[in-house]
Amino acid sequence: MAMIPPHALTAILPCTDLDISEAFYRRLGFTRRAAADGEEDYRMLSDGEGGLLHLTKAVEGWLVPGRNPFGLYLHTEEVDRLAGAFAGEAIEKTGPEHKPWGMYEFALSDPDGTLIRIGWPSRLRRPD
Repeated sequence: MAMIPPHALTAILPCTDLDISEAFYRRLGFTRRAAADGEEDYRMLSDGEGGLLHLTKAVEGWLVPGRNPFGLYLHTEEVDRLAGAFAGEAIEKTGPEHKPWGMYEFALSDPDGTLIRIGWPSRLRRPD
C-alpha cells in the first residue's frame, strides 16, 4: 500500500458486493494490499499515485438502487485513457469534455450507483 501523505483524506465507500466493487475500482487503477485478518467486510485500496479508497460492506437497506447519494472525484491526467477503458459505461455519452467549471472530465457509476467523475483541469491539459 502506498505511503499516506502527511495530510490526507480517504473515502470509505459502502458497497453491496465487495468483490464486484473491488474489481470495478481495479479497472480505475486501484489495488488492494495483501489481505489481512478481518478484511472480509473491509478493503483498503490504493492507486499508487496518492489515491486511497476504502470499501466497506454496506448495512442492509443502506444502498437503495437508483438513489445512491455518494460520489467520488478522481483527479488524473489519464482522462482520455480511462474514458476509452469505460467506453459505453459513461453517464454522458459524449465522452470527456471541457466543463464550465474548468475541468476536462466524464462521469460514470460504480456497481452500486456511486457517481464517479474523472477529470483534470482544462488549463493543465497537454495539447492533443
